[in-house]
Amino acid sequence: MNIFHKTGLGQNQLTAKQIMTDPVLFLAFGFGSGLARKAPGTFGTAAAIPLYWLFVQMGLPVYSVLTVAAILAGIPICGIAAAKLGEHDFNGIVWDEVAGLLVTMWLVPFSWKALLLGFVLFRIFDIVKPWPIKWIDRKMMGGLGIMLDDVLAAVFAGALLWAAAQQGCL
Repeated sequence: MNIFHKTGLGQNQLTAKQIMTDPVLFLAFGFGSGLARKAPGTFGTAAAIPLYWLFVQMGLPVYSVLTVAAILAGIPICGIAAAKLGEHDFNGIVWDEVAGLLVTMWLVPFSWKALLLGFVLFRIFDIVKPWPIKWIDRKMMGGLGIMLDDVLAAVFAGALLWAAAQQGCL
């Protein structure tokens, strides 16, 4: 069973090949993970795990710089991708999920248990979108709007994860 879209992505009908060969779309689609037919946000979050693993090996100062760079780069990446697709916050645009996992895990010491819990918490906040995340998702447009709701969901998830770590639960 093929879990990836073949053609017709977005109102402008870009193909999967066009997305995978365009550097901005390749990043916006989380290295291709956003092409998943079902749950592209979850696949996008999973695509962030190797980046997280690489970044966490470099220590907190480098991790912090790279995470901020991922967020800031995500604003034009997602904005350009939305324009090319002709659709704001198309489901396949998952760079915001990639950055979201990095933000969720930012201040928490590495463990596989923390990563699993961080992944689940981030997906819950990103899907449920409690206030003010839902408000931002509806009101803000462009690359900033695409990124900001996920970054805020990640801050909420990261705060819970950090609290769990402080309580010795991780």
